[in-house]
Amino acid sequence: MNQRIRIVVAGSGGVGKSAITIQFLQGKFVEEYDPSIEDTYRKTIMIDDRSAFLEILDTAGQEEFRKREEIHTKEGDGFLLVFSVISEGSFKQAQKIHQNIIKEKENPNYPIVMMGNKTDLSNENDSISKTVKKYCQEYNTPYFQTSALENLNITEAFHELVRIIWKFKENPNSLKKKKKKKCVIQ
Repeated sequence: MNQRIRIVVAGSGGVGKSAITIQFLQGKFVEEYDPSIEDTYRKTIMIDDRSAFLEILDTAGQEEFRKREEIHTKEGDGFLLVFSVISEGSFKQAQKIHQNIIKEKENPNYPIVMMGNKTDLSNENDSISKTVKKYCQEYNTPYFQTSALENLNITEAFHELVRIIWKFKENPNSLKKKKKKKCVIQ
């Protein structure tokens, strides 16, 4: 039996949300892509010998489409929040989206995974890295450093989110924040 899971991919414009989604679904990097207003994709996958029917909503990152965020927040079973590791502003926007999800869902444990994309364009000493790690530790949110170009940690991030969603659906209190738990960085 396929369990339908609605994943919302959100973040600022130009951070690679569509490139990540297409890399996950089709295994290829798209060099040129028109900014999306929003696209929905569907795919059945196997994770840990369990089948899931994914409905992935690739959202618009442009400011003029921010009002749609509220609708997406209501619909999502889980969220991949994408930012560029070379743009502190995009991380701040991901934080805002994260806080809006927590507020809307009235649950700080809602299934969310942070993705710092474009690692192929940065070095490990970026100052944003410390801020991201601290934020993810504070909220017990898994964090994956990704590259859509190199297909780095894309599948792993999607699969981890699905696992978190399954656990959350089975017991919404199972993901309670634990003190001093380390942020998962892949």
